[in-house]
Amino acid sequence: MKIIQASKIGNQNWKYFQEKIELKNPLVLVFGNRLLLENEEVIKNIRQEFPYEHIVFGSTAGEIICCNVNDNSISVTAIELERSSFIVERENILDYDKNAEKLGAALYNKIPKENLKHLFVLSEGSFVNGSSLINGLEDEIDSAVSITGGMCGDDARFEKTVASYKANPKEGEVILIGFYGETLEVSFASFGGWIPFGPERIITKSEANILYEVDGQPALDLYKKYLGDKAEELPQASLLYPLNVTPEGKKEPVVRTILKINNEDHSMTLAGDVPVNSKVQLMMASVDGIAEGAHMAAEYAMKNRKNAPEIAIIVSCIGRKLVMNQRVEEEVEEVRERIGEKVPMTGFYSYGEMAPFNGSTSCELHNQTMTLTLIS
Repeated sequence: MKIIQASKIGNQNWKYFQEKIELKNPLVLVFGNRLLLENEEVIKNIRQEFPYEHIVFGSTAGEIICCNVNDNSISVTAIELERSSFIVERENILDYDKNAEKLGAALYNKIPKENLKHLFVLSEGSFVNGSSLINGLEDEIDSAVSITGGMCGDDARFEKTVASYKANPKEGEVILIGFYGETLEVSFASFGGWIPFGPERIITKSEANILYEVDGQPALDLYKKYLGDKAEELPQASLLYPLNVTPEGKKEPVVRTILKINNEDHSMTLAGDVPVNSKVQLMMASVDGIAEGAHMAAEYAMKNRKNAPEIAIIVSCIGRKLVMNQRVEEEVEEVRERIGEKVPMTGFYSYGEMAPFNGSTSCELHNQTMTLTLIS
């Protein structure tokens, strides 16, 4: 595997993290601020600097490269697989009447299945239901194939996200990258570090990822009651107080971030499904708890590896970034310390993370986690 990484902040020159060499047919991952990715001059400059065919773009709530967390920047990681291969496919949710499950099934059907080892998803993040997308992708999946990925971000603006494959970034795109090969090794993990607090309640009315009632009361009213003065800062404040949701019949809870609120019907739209009869509880976090969560994610991802990772793709939640603030790079350093100082790292802060629970193969949508995909 050969890897070239570079970042560009504002009008500064490109900063390379390895020697700049020409690669053969690489997969190029471009993570950047949404406003930059909508600038045609910026895209033109990226294409000139990295004149390759297979370029995947995704907007973020912060760019991770090496041990740095940047804002308002572009980060590029070009990966040449020497003994393995990849195939990229795309669909747009607007062509599916915003039905993410149908899109997921169609996208998975486009991917060749022979020797398929792993799928990495880069999804529109502002109105795609991540849980439904995963359901569609996994509908007919081989149990030996794992899925990880993330939902694009837009800082804390929550206006729109953009992504693309080959074309210039635009709204609604969902990108699926298939990794193939006998010698390919992929491991992954997801861990939070958030703490539930307050009484455990029951979801009494919801539809997919829209939460209407908890314990028979309007969900938004109850949530505002807990937030107190911070309720005026919704929906941004909800990133600091997500929901811990345990669906009926499941042991493992998932964390759900609130994407938007509706003051008219007192509902909340979350990043993934919140089924009726699920147990629900508020959560909070400390800087130290989040850093420890990142360490645990790295521990789980490294646990059963046969070979050292050659690239780490990191997807961490914007809520973690907001809590950690100026100490945000500490969680990236926790990962680096465990996976190895010389392993290149790339990734972004997201509106949702995708990975199986530790020890499982079935993918889940997470919020507020550090999610790692380690490849060699």
